[in-house]
Amino acid sequence: MFNFEKLDVWHRAVDFADLIYTDTRSFPPEERFGLTNQMRRAAVSISSNIAEGTSRSSKTDFARFIEISTGSLFEVVSQAFIAKRQGFLKNEQFQILYEAAEQQSRMQSGLRKSLFVE
Repeated sequence: MFNFEKLDVWHRAVDFADLIYTDTRSFPPEERFGLTNQMRRAAVSISSNIAEGTSRSSKTDFARFIEISTGSLFEVVSQAFIAKRQGFLKNEQFQILYEAAEQQSRMQSGLRKSLFVE
């Protein structure tokens, strides 16, 4: 088992990516290389950066990867607003996605803070 597999925040990030993949399946075909691709890549980046951070030898390096992961999370939220405004996401889908993003953000923030608590 890899270190990152022990982290609830990583498991939640993978769940969040699943949610994004499911929600973007209904986007118009012309968005395949646009918003669909952007949202999926950013969502995958969240768990990827958490995993990569666990391989670093210092807490400072790990924290930096959590920051990058959080940036990717915020990208997805911003893109979700656009998708909602364009009619690609229903209000209910958006709310579920937004609440999941808020929870993910809190977990990542907590993890980052815990790295500097002695």
